[in-house]
Amino acid sequence: MKQLQDILYKISLQTVVGPTAIPVSSVEIDSRRIQKGSCFVAMKGVAGDGHLFISDAIAAGADAIVCEELPAATVPHATYVQTSDAAKAAGLICHAFHGYPTQSLKLVGITGTNGKTTVATVLFNLCREMGISAGLISTVSNRINDEILAATHTTPDVSSLNQLLHHMLDAGCEYVFMEVSSHAIHQQRISGLHFTGAVFTNITHDHLAYRDWE
Repeated sequence: MKQLQDILYKISLQTVVGPTAIPVSSVEIDSRRIQKGSCFVAMKGVAGDGHLFISDAIAAGADAIVCEELPAATVPHATYVQTSDAAKAAGLICHAFHGYPTQSLKLVGITGTNGKTTVATVLFNLCREMGISAGLISTVSNRINDEILAATHTTPDVSSLNQLLHHMLDAGCEYVFMEVSSHAIHQQRISGLHFTGAVFTNITHDHLAYRDWE
């Protein structure tokens, strides 16, 4: 368990209401995952605004709220942290909460319109064939050496991603090959991560039109 003050490192703080020397049991961007002692990061997204669920998060047990806009009414037992960019803050906070795993892992990101899964999988398989401990984060599956985990997105949400990277480090992975979608980059799901290398496959109109249909 980490202290709130320790995971706010590098965050652009505007206002802090309440103590920061409090324990944090988890960092969540989904109010439905809140448990006692969680830090809830309220982000504005394409499908919704996390600020609308701040009261729900507190009712579920959140002791810390990170947001871009402070609620009109605050409760005395919760700490509120205002920042200019909650999405970026979420990445930095999650990475810090999980012990900065990519500072120890060799993380390689693969981005582009086509070929991400193939390139990431080939690199992962090459490492495994050479006896190197490795992780894979892809559209098809997430893998920690020979363990196969279900994948729900090309790039997981920021909370799940950092938790997965932490597990890969604990499992002894030396390399991690990760698909990085344009959505993940734009939504700052990779904020805070340290990349050892990167691969760019190609770009087509699907990428160029992303902001048009967003």
